[in-house]
Amino acid sequence: MSERVSGEKVEKSTFFRSARERALACVKSPQKLNQLLDRALKKSEGRRGRLAEVWDSLRACLRLLRAYANGSYREIPWDSLVSIVAAVIYFVMPLDMIPDFILSFGLIDDVALIGWILSTVKSDVDRFIAWEEADSVKRESDPG
Repeated sequence: MSERVSGEKVEKSTFFRSARERALACVKSPQKLNQLLDRALKKSEGRRGRLAEVWDSLRACLRLLRAYANGSYREIPWDSLVSIVAAVIYFVMPLDMIPDFILSFGLIDDVALIGWILSTVKSDVDRFIAWEEADSVKRESDPG
């Protein structure tokens, strides 16, 4: 692969445009969103290595989407929500810009896109993480 894969390049691809269209429908259905999250969690399971920070951020996004699906967290702009869902759809698609079955290269476009999307929605994800931590403390201190 002679050309470097960038998140912006992947975002402009036909594959991502398709993922974004599917994301619009998925966001409106908690059942579809939860099914997508189950697939993404399974695919991201055990991923660490040099890209640990990306995988940790992706898992935070998956928790955000789960909270959105169950109605406990709704403080996210629509565009950010759809972008995150589209990135997750792209991540679970086996056939995308670089098919996942191509060893050592199959996840390059996924990671590039996820990293790029995460950089654009970072403040929204950070707000969710702060909410998540505050909610956890609140539940721990609530005796009922």
